[in-house]
Order: sequence, then structure tokens, then C-alpha cells
Amino acid sequence: MFVSLITGAIPLAAVFLFGCVGEIITEKSGHLNLGIPGIMCSGTAGGCLGAYLCVSTFGNHVSWLVLVLISVALAFLFAAVVGGIYGFLTVSLRCNQNITGLALTTFGVGFTQFFIDNFVDRDYLYRASRIINRGLSFAGDLGWFGEIFLSYGILVYVAIAIAVVTSIFLKKTKTGLRLRSIGENPATADAAGINVTAYKYSAILIGSGIAGLGGFYYIMGYLGGSWENASTIEALGWLSVALVIFTLWRPNLSILGSFIFAVLYILAFKITGISFSQMSLLKILPYVVTIIVLIFTSIFGSKNVQPPAALGLNYFREDR
Repeated sequence: MFVSLITGAIPLAAVFLFGCVGEIITEKSGHLNLGIPGIMCSGTAGGCLGAYLCVSTFGNHVSWLVLVLISVALAFLFAAVVGGIYGFLTVSLRCNQNITGLALTTFGVGFTQFFIDNFVDRDYLYRASRIINRGLSFAGDLGWFGEIFLSYGILVYVAIAIAVVTSIFLKKTKTGLRLRSIGENPATADAAGINVTAYKYSAILIGSGIAGLGGFYYIMGYLGGSWENASTIEALGWLSVALVIFTLWRPNLSILGSFIFAVLYILAFKITGISFSQMSLLKILPYVVTIIVLIFTSIFGSKNVQPPAALGLNYFREDR
């Protein structure tokens, strides 16, 4: 049961990790993007389109590398486009970030369902999923170690790599430090000669693109190409937003946090002999844990565990 729990949680953790890291990058620029669930759905539409086009064109002999690259590129592109809409409305037009994000979530969910129903043959998704999720060939020879750590598709390891690189980028690079300064005080950053608008747009587009990969991987990696439970992408998107708080806006901690959330999320399905109400209680544990972390950080108030100071506040340059 332990191995089953771990191997079941890690692919789901990758979904959370993509969404969480994408939102962290966006929030570091001072923008609270509640459109992440819709953006993850939009990434699903793009990635599934890429997978469908590759398999329908080249058949089962499609190159693994070509399939992954095209699917990931389209997932990133679709999600970034929807993120660009959010950026235009909140950065250029200075619309309310919360309302804009919620509207984009509604749009993304509806758009994805319409797009998949009309432009993607779902039968091809199963075939594409088997190709994308190929683990390392020698993983089976390593026993439990290979099963737990080496038996997943490439996108699981891409998610971890993105989290690590993002953490280094935000802490160690000049560009990352400038982005963080914008999230803390955009007026001061502007006065120092930093192009606030360009940084905000870049963070929103890149963050949205990364989050979109989470929705795509959920369908192609975790569900094996099935569209039966696609409606849960939105719920996973909200959990990804909550995970940002749980991990204290730190991409490196999001690796562990994503795994914890995934274990809590699937725990109800792994324990036998429990009632429906007990299962429902277990499924809300990630939200309860997030609330506890939020209360804890509010009480102690250390700057290191607080969100960016300008988070959710539109920047008006003329007021500087």
C-alpha cells in the first residue's frame, strides 16, 4: 500500500507543482491570478491538440521527442495566450485582479470543453498518453527504487526541474531579484529604472504557460489520456493556488508541498472501509492545512513568510 500510495501521488504532485510554480512566478510580480484553474484547462486544450495532431498524422510510430515537444509547446502557448488576456486587463487596463482572474477561470473551463469536443478526437489521446508516459527502460530492474523514482514520464521530472530552476532564478539572479522588487514595491523599482510593465507581462505569460502544463499532464499523465474526469482540472487549479500559500511562495518548497497535497488528495481512495462522509473529510484536508499555514504566518508575521507586499494591487505609474 505504501508503494502504491507513493507512485500514485507523484504524478498528481507534478500537476500541482506546475500550477503552483506558475502562480508563484506571477505573484512575485505583484499579480494575484485567480485564473490559474482556467489557464490550466486552456493548457490542456493546447496539449491535447498537439498530441492528437501528432498521433493522427504519424500513427503509433510517431517520435517520442516530437510528440512531447509539440504537445508541451502548444500547451504552453494556449495557456500563455489566456494569461496574456489577464495581463492586458490587469497590467495595461488595470482591471481588478480578482474579478479578472475569476472571469478567466470560467472562460478557460468552458473554452476547453468546447475545444476538445469539436477539434480533438479523444481516441487518439490514449495512444499519445502511452508514448508520453514511457518511463526509463531499466526502472523495472531496480525494484522498489526504480518503481518509486524512475517509472514516470518525462514531464514529472520537468516539473521538478522547473521548480528548482525557478527557485535559483528568484534568489540568485539579477533579473529574479528585480522581479521580486516589483512585487514588493513597483514604484521604487520603476524609479530605479526597471521596466515594471515588461517584467509584469513576462512573469504573467511565463507563469501561465508553466501552469498550463499542469492541466495537460493531468490528462495525459495522471489519467492516461482519459477525458472522463477532466472537470476536476478546475479543482486541482484551486488547490495549486492554495499550495502557493502552503509553500510560503517558495518554489523549492513547492516540490515537497505538492507531494503532501497529492498524498492527502488520494488518501481517501487508498483507505478501504471508510464511509462517504469520512472520504469527503479526507479530501478537504489540503484546504484545512492551507488555512492553518495561513493563520500561522499571519500570527508570526515574519517578512520571509509573507506574500509580496504589492500582491493584488495595480500599479499606477502617475501616482509615483
